[in-house]
Amino acid sequence: MSKIQVFDPAMCCSTGVCGPEVDPALVRFASDLEWLKENGVEVERFNLSQEPAQFVAHTVVTDAMRGRDDALPIVLLDGQIVSQGTYLTRDALAGLVGLAAPKGIYTEAVATAKMVKESPARAVVAVAEKYLGTKIASKEGPDACQPTPEGTAAACCPPAEPAPVSLGKPGAAPKKCC
Repeated sequence: MSKIQVFDPAMCCSTGVCGPEVDPALVRFASDLEWLKENGVEVERFNLSQEPAQFVAHTVVTDAMRGRDDALPIVLLDGQIVSQGTYLTRDALAGLVGLAAPKGIYTEAVATAKMVKESPARAVVAVAEKYLGTKIASKEGPDACQPTPEGTAAACCPPAEPAPVSLGKPGAAPKKCC
């Protein structure tokens, strides 16, 4: 299996997930590295303030740091630089090591929303009818909700005349309700 090595900038602890203001990107990245370990990937993480010898021992890291001021964090895959200056996402890390990233509920929701946005209205109505178990419109086209030739409204429209409603008093005349 692959080996991921992360060379972090100087932080107060090994993960940077401490102190009064925790960076959410560091929390996510720490979780993503733990996920890699759980899936059999060898992961090593080095912090410049706690393990400077590891930075010196890896000439590719030292050269990258000399080349640009914002090189850290650096991510190595089997000894080769695959990322500099940013923390990779779980999807990107998974792709590097040949794993399929799990789809979370939000990923699925966004994918569904994109499909709905890109689908024609007719397809959306068909899906709605399938899940609701009822027919939404009795005819198709731009005049689907126009009155039918018989003078009655189409199935998707409310009745043209308000329904009579009684207020519960015996003998009271029914009132019209919308």
